[in-house]
Amino acid sequence: MFDCDLFVIGGGSGGVRAARMAAAAGAKVALAEEFRLGGTCVIRGCVPKKLMVYASGFSEKFQSAAGFGWSCGTPRFDWKHFKAAKDKEIARLEGVYRQLLETSGVEVFDRRAVLESAHCVELTDGNRIRARHILVATGGSPQVPDFPGSEHAITSNEVFELEELPQRILIVGGGYIACEFSCILNGMGSDVLQFYRGPQILRGFDDDVRNHLGEAMIGRGIDLELQTDVAEIRARNGGFEVVALDDRRFEVDRVMYATGRRPSTKGLRLEEAGARLGDKGEIEVDNYSQTAAPSIFAVGDVTNRVNLTPVAIREGAAFVETVFKGNPTPVDHEFIATAVFTQPEIGTVGMTEDEAGKRGGVEIYMAKFRPLASSISGKEEQALMKLVVDSASRRVLGVHIVGESAAEMIQLAAVAVKMGATKEDFDRTVAVHPTAAEELVTFRDPVRAT
Repeated sequence: MFDCDLFVIGGGSGGVRAARMAAAAGAKVALAEEFRLGGTCVIRGCVPKKLMVYASGFSEKFQSAAGFGWSCGTPRFDWKHFKAAKDKEIARLEGVYRQLLETSGVEVFDRRAVLESAHCVELTDGNRIRARHILVATGGSPQVPDFPGSEHAITSNEVFELEELPQRILIVGGGYIACEFSCILNGMGSDVLQFYRGPQILRGFDDDVRNHLGEAMIGRGIDLELQTDVAEIRARNGGFEVVALDDRRFEVDRVMYATGRRPSTKGLRLEEAGARLGDKGEIEVDNYSQTAAPSIFAVGDVTNRVNLTPVAIREGAAFVETVFKGNPTPVDHEFIATAVFTQPEIGTVGMTEDEAGKRGGVEIYMAKFRPLASSISGKEEQALMKLVVDSASRRVLGVHIVGESAAEMIQLAAVAVKMGATKEDFDRTVAVHPTAAEELVTFRDPVRAT
């Protein structure tokens, strides 16, 4: 005898979507969340980060405005005012998530749940609930490696809660989270130092994009130290002395680590219930998000497939289609568009030049140019547009954009790439002028072919 048809562990985007859809399909659903409803994205990820991106972007706009005839005076950023406004909006969104669950008929438990068996979860108050199906959607969490002084480092979780904007900050890492926060805090007025142990930031992205952004970040005043890592952090004079591996010393007010995230599976008793975990602690699932235990499923970052909020939502919806609607639905992880909210912004979908080149011959169409707005503002920073085209089929395998509104542009370009559009399809599309996006449909000759 089961107490419910579905028990969801985790109240983030994927878990909430699955819970609401399953309840709408007639299932009796319960959900447990030990922290705050909304998960990483709403509480300490995408949403507050994007609000920080908006806030930090005004410094550049104030500078550009002078070129267009505006006298703005001396702008000043008030971190406490921004933080209060940000916290208010996050609390509102958390309330929206709770209301959506309650109006859907989902019973919400504000506490931690772990697996007692393949059909039973145990809450921290000792209650046990038997469920026909269990969905694990606990996401992931940032990690700080163990080294002398590592206890002094904060992560992307804590940066949102700082009471003061650090005057000097070291950000360690070269992924999108590290680069985004370097740009955010630089735009807010902090002196930003960034360490990355590799030869260039954003490993896994297209090389032209990586190089272009690296140069732009340096041009904006970020001290980007490549092939550099931390040996030790020492508390000193109310701040910290950072010792690099090459023995250089740096004085900063804060050190933030963004060197990777791990699936949040510790202590859930998944393996005891019959599920399997991978080397990074991720839950191993098949194309239908089912684990080795037939009654247990998992979606989102906890599976370490494609760690993006919209993917978790899509996986949650596919799970409900499969389990509660009798419509087996695998999730298609190919050609997923993504954005990196650095300054300048990145939008990308499909293959990098290197990835496509390993499959066969490719043609590369690319342009770097100063956007029209920069002609008067005096900015020298360039935008980048790039198409990766299969030489034989002419299909556009990748679109890569660096510049203002890149995220907005890539969402629409992703439709064409997902549909299998060819370079000639792009060519037949009449440009919208004057825009930066028109470059994508006006390329004539490749810059190189392999």
